[in-house]
Amino acid sequence: MDKQHTLKESFTLSGKGLHTGLLLTAEFCPAPVNFGYKIQRTDIEGEPIIEALAENVIDTRRGTVLTNGKDRVSTVEHALSALYALGIDNCLIRVNGPEVPILDGSAAYYVQHIQRVGKKEQEALREYLIIKEPIEYIDEESGSHLIIEPSDSFNISVNVSFENSIIHCQRASMKRLSDYAEEIAASRTFVFVRDIEPLLNQGLIKGGDLDNAIVIYERQLTQEKMDMLTSIMNIPRMDATRLGYIMHRPLVWENEPARHKLLDIIGDMALCGHPILGSIKALKPGHRVNNMLARKVRATIKDERK
Repeated sequence: MDKQHTLKESFTLSGKGLHTGLLLTAEFCPAPVNFGYKIQRTDIEGEPIIEALAENVIDTRRGTVLTNGKDRVSTVEHALSALYALGIDNCLIRVNGPEVPILDGSAAYYVQHIQRVGKKEQEALREYLIIKEPIEYIDEESGSHLIIEPSDSFNISVNVSFENSIIHCQRASMKRLSDYAEEIAASRTFVFVRDIEPLLNQGLIKGGDLDNAIVIYERQLTQEKMDMLTSIMNIPRMDATRLGYIMHRPLVWENEPARHKLLDIIGDMALCGHPILGSIKALKPGHRVNNMLARKVRATIKDERK
């Protein structure tokens, strides 16, 4: 019989947008009961609101993008992950641009500020989405397989697999949401060197750098190509024969990439609209397949309640 919670007071975070490179400010505000998560674009006339629900996801390339049919906001998953994990049911996020700032590529700053301002208990009871039968999503092309099964708590286990020797196979798990702040929140997003140029060509990651992402160099390039990419990343010239991690700060955990994938799942499942009682097992997760599972959960619960 848990009660709903919102923030005790507002807080603000500012930083670069990962994809636009713009300096952005996001204000996290208390909200009334049954409000859920909504994002307001304060830079657009009329300050339109976008509901953070799975069916409003319009793009999942290198992040989760929401729309109200006209306006968009991207890179929402880390903020929503922190709000969900720390038990904030209702929050209005006011952002002055097309995406939420990336900060250091993790959810750590969101967690710190939520803990600083604290939670406020509200009068209404929480409405849980109770998983009664297994719900799964399989993508045969990518090899992704996500399943959520009945459980009296929300817990996740993740297996990631890449065709390289740097992070070939990694696992991460979270047995209870109370572990999130210490065990998951500080895990940073990551990108492979080979993906940087294609992403830039798509108009993405204009604000990406070694302060907000772990860069993984796992397939040898020519020195000429490496010189071009280090110039783009604005870092010193590197020996193209030396594979490994490229970052300003060392790994927080050896399996930090897998923990970040778990962090992303929480942010994407927050788009179900209510806290979940279920156990998730994820093989090769990603924003697209995470969203497909969230959509199936919402559709299944809706059918059960008819």
